[in-house]
Amino acid sequence: MAASLHHSITIWSLLPFSSQHSSNKSISTARFHNNIVDKSKSISRNRMQLGNNTYKSESRRGMRLQRSNCKANLSNGDEAEAKLYLGMDFGTSGARYAVIDKEGVIHSEAKRDYPMFMNGDAVDWVRSWKTTLFSLLEDIPITMRSLITSISIDGTSATTLILDSKTGEALARPLLYNESCPDALPIVKSIAPINHTVCSGSSTLCKLVSWWTSSDSSRESAVLMHQSDWLLWLLHGKIGVSDYNNALKVGYDPELESYPPWLKSQPYSHVLPTIQAPGTIISTLKEDIRIKLGFPEDCVVCTGTTDSIAAFLAARATQPGKAVTSLGSTLAIKLLSTTRIDDARFGVYSHRLDDKWLVGGASNTGGAVLRQLFSDEQLENLSVQINPMEASPLDYYPLPVEGERFPIADPKMAPRLSPRPECDAAYLHGILESIARIEAKGYALLKDLGATKVEEVFTAGGGSKNDKWTKLRERVLGLPVRRALQTEAAYGAALLALKATE
Repeated sequence: MAASLHHSITIWSLLPFSSQHSSNKSISTARFHNNIVDKSKSISRNRMQLGNNTYKSESRRGMRLQRSNCKANLSNGDEAEAKLYLGMDFGTSGARYAVIDKEGVIHSEAKRDYPMFMNGDAVDWVRSWKTTLFSLLEDIPITMRSLITSISIDGTSATTLILDSKTGEALARPLLYNESCPDALPIVKSIAPINHTVCSGSSTLCKLVSWWTSSDSSRESAVLMHQSDWLLWLLHGKIGVSDYNNALKVGYDPELESYPPWLKSQPYSHVLPTIQAPGTIISTLKEDIRIKLGFPEDCVVCTGTTDSIAAFLAARATQPGKAVTSLGSTLAIKLLSTTRIDDARFGVYSHRLDDKWLVGGASNTGGAVLRQLFSDEQLENLSVQINPMEASPLDYYPLPVEGERFPIADPKMAPRLSPRPECDAAYLHGILESIARIEAKGYALLKDLGATKVEEVFTAGGGSKNDKWTKLRERVLGLPVRRALQTEAAYGAALLALKATE
């Protein structure tokens, strides 16, 4: 007897320069307040049969789910062999999931904005993230849940929670990825090597030290967890487990596979989590969740990673010399290298990816500047008028506000966006070319610091949709540039879930 899977498809448009998932942690260009958009595919091993699409809306806990119904028939043999893998991405404004099969084909994906629960004047992020996690799990078509054998989650880098290891209760409010703890920075600099990744006010270690020096209770039972660690803990129940991508900014050395002696000697070292490689099985899904939501008995939960690493994994850039440039609100580059490079002077640090290193840096230039100057319609219309093979004589340094971090580290650098020509298309041309020159300088800096030379660039983010900009960047970089087929971090997290079971 054939089994039918009933689920939904919605395709939404993204504007040419809208930010997708990038180092600035934005989740999507489409902003739906308390909405979810579900875009699902159900695929048979042999064929897919689509019926007539009908569009409807249904209310679910105050959030609107828009979809079109479709059916796919699986034979008994296909259903018995089918295994699916779930990845979830928690960004700054919302979260999304992706369900894939062992071939990497997406069967279902959807997103939700975070509900803004308030605790006094502050957002209650713990409640918001937890609510979103279980809402997304419920959004997965019920007939797919029984086929999901592994789950992984990525989260924003350096978003830090301090919990009571006995009760799981938060001992302080979460400190977000972009929050700085300048009070702890002198202490951290006094114990860490010069130019170490932790020598930044927004590092996880600075956040831990800030809490430790200001707290006088529950120190002995405290445990540090990153955002994705905590979300995964809600699913598997083993507190205090993290991965070496998330733990980089708390001082973990992924090359030595241990915390360094200078960190282990600190009085708060017992607060540090246990570290495993990303995509390592931690435990099976908690029984109460499994039974309530219809997941299989053998469904496992594995360690996650950061959102930027997951986005890189999604691009499938697997060879040294391959790079991903994310053109979102900011410009972020990541290069797969055989050599590890860390230099806090330029905000350059390396994440371990198996036996290679993902070297990266992020500039403050990018789409945020374009949005200050042009509307989406203007960007689209003016881009058509640009000849990408012709160099612009204009020399700008486009920044949304004062300050640059990479490839030039200058907190007082002023934006340079003049002179402005009378022709708006020429002005846009000059800005796009100037951003491309900054990108080229970034890759040149990584090479000068000792990283593998870049050979090919994949592009993610809203800017990847602008074909004229892509061709312009190819000329400036002198490299092949193409759009990544997959750019969503949730897809990269799903690949980690797949890896865990191989």
